[in-house]
Amino acid sequence: MAVGGHTMNKTLGISLILTGALLAGGCATKKYVQQTAAPIQSKVDQVSDQANKQGTSIEEARKDIERHETGINAAKERAISAENQAKEAMTAAQKADQNAMTAQGAADKNGREISSLRDSVNTTLGNLDDYKLQAETVVPFGFNRDVLTDEAKEQLDQFVKEHATAKRYFITIEGFTDKTGTKAYNDELSRRRAGHVMAYLITQHNIPVFRVQDVGLGNEKPADTGRNRAARAKNRRVEIRLFSADQSLTLATK
Repeated sequence: MAVGGHTMNKTLGISLILTGALLAGGCATKKYVQQTAAPIQSKVDQVSDQANKQGTSIEEARKDIERHETGINAAKERAISAENQAKEAMTAAQKADQNAMTAQGAADKNGREISSLRDSVNTTLGNLDDYKLQAETVVPFGFNRDVLTDEAKEQLDQFVKEHATAKRYFITIEGFTDKTGTKAYNDELSRRRAGHVMAYLITQHNIPVFRVQDVGLGNEKPADTGRNRAARAKNRRVEIRLFSADQSLTLATK
């Protein structure tokens, strides 16, 4: 019994020693792991955090770049629009300048023509005492009519043809009516009659405007003071007279 108890005690002691060693070894291993792994994990966490921050920074940088690109594109579009507007403004300015030059040229031309016309009038009418009645004709009109008939046009054509050699001359045209109607109406009607004769001479025979003068006298200065139809017909007329300073012309009456 003594021997067996000694052996058992020895075995138990060895077991306790081994268990303590194992426990000591386990504690040492865990501590080692903690001491070694913790810094590594910290580094990993730090790197991961930095990576996350860098990722965020990169994303923000990308968004900033996109915003800048958007701003640049908008600026380019505004620049292109401004350039187009500048080109349009330049074109409009050039056109306006050209129009101004054209208008100035026309004004200069008109000024020269007016000056020439004034000189011609002064020369032509410089001495009215030299102008004598050289020819006259009377164009009849129908009742309440102011349009030239074919016969009236032929009469005017013949009048101009017979005196085409006149150089220094002017023509007077006086329109008249009969006494039918109001004074205001007759005055207007007589002006229309004289105006149509004047327009025909200018447009169909190229007589200068400054050589022709027309006037409407209504029912004044009647050619016939009678009250019958024949007298009224004589009063519906336009009298055309040619005055000339050309001594070679002789008086002709139609």
